[in-house]
Amino acid sequence: MKGWYREPRWQTAGFLAAAAALNYADRAALSSVLPALRAEFHLSDPQLGLIGSMFLWSYAIASPLAGMLADRWSRRKQVVWSLVVWSGVTALLGAANGLIALLMLRGALGLAESFYLPAATALLADHHGPDTRGRAMSVHGVGLNFGVVLGGSFAGYLAEHFGWRSGFWVLGVGGVILAALSPALLRDAPPRKTAAHATRSRFLTALRYLAGVPSFHVLLAKAMLSGVGIWIFLAWLPLYLREAFDLTLGGAGFAGTFMLQVSVVLGLAAGGWVSDRAAATDGRRRLLVQGLCYLIAAPFLLLFLLRPGFALVATAVSLFSLFRGLGHANENPTLCEVVPVQYRSTAIGIMNTCATAAGGAGVLLAGVLKGSLGLNAIFAGISLLIALCGGALLVAYRFWAARDLARAAAAGP
Repeated sequence: MKGWYREPRWQTAGFLAAAAALNYADRAALSSVLPALRAEFHLSDPQLGLIGSMFLWSYAIASPLAGMLADRWSRRKQVVWSLVVWSGVTALLGAANGLIALLMLRGALGLAESFYLPAATALLADHHGPDTRGRAMSVHGVGLNFGVVLGGSFAGYLAEHFGWRSGFWVLGVGGVILAALSPALLRDAPPRKTAAHATRSRFLTALRYLAGVPSFHVLLAKAMLSGVGIWIFLAWLPLYLREAFDLTLGGAGFAGTFMLQVSVVLGLAAGGWVSDRAAATDGRRRLLVQGLCYLIAAPFLLLFLLRPGFALVATAVSLFSLFRGLGHANENPTLCEVVPVQYRSTAIGIMNTCATAAGGAGVLLAGVLKGSLGLNAIFAGISLLIALCGGALLVAYRFWAARDLARAAAAGP
């Protein structure tokens, strides 16, 4: 009998986890070299915020198209082409010579990367049924969050020793190498699970269906609220640590991503198992678990109001990230169960648009307010957004999830 690791569905999960790590490493690498960019190109805090926002806004613009395409084309091919193009753009970032070039290339990176997640998440759902979907998507989520640590710490270390451009060149080449391995490790799902591909519905049909799914509306609202908070952290935490505690580029890049993401990874790893167990008898319980975890996570960020030392910052961020990871492990499995297979990529694309558009606004606003409010107050304010997310998810669990799950099951292939 073949080992589970030789099964195509788990090989697919492994490849996508590696691709996800590079996806987030390439987008996170910039945050750890912001001090070097500011010094070389004489950039202000609002300009630094605009560079981060440009990626998110271009990502948001293209995500609906990316989702629609993945519902009508080979999801495997879309993943691979996205990987190749965003890796090339990442390498080009290492040749940027000023603010305009940085803005253009970050915009191009957002466009290229936006085609990955809708196809990858739906491809995982194609390969994995409800019994393993939570664990498979947690493996993918671990890859995404490991990539933030990889991008932040690796790019920061190389910036210290070889200049800020070197990290982008290495990450770009790594993506091309991974894409070359795709024929052996990545494949579309078996025909029995993708029968609906032959009758892919048009975008407007998908929109009409999604408009009648209240649980999906709550997931969109949650994506926007948490997107503001999480992207502010990803963009500004390394610079905060450098300014508040005088860390080196490599130290700030590592600490700013590690303390935020290692606990998320632990939460996701446990959360996938918890999610599948919770949903074994009632699929609504994924929403219940996610909502409770977000409500528990939110208060930890209020510790920033105390203007804490490094140890307290690390504790607050780590505990917040742990419970957020436990909750977040339920998000994509929930979406893939309240939305039938023929609309999943479209739904994911729309959700990515909402999350990244809101996140881009948050990153820019943080840059504008940094001088007057300070990052301590901005980080503490994120707790309110996360608490609102938790409350909304519990409302969806109580009032709408059962109907939405039954409707999706009836509309599926």
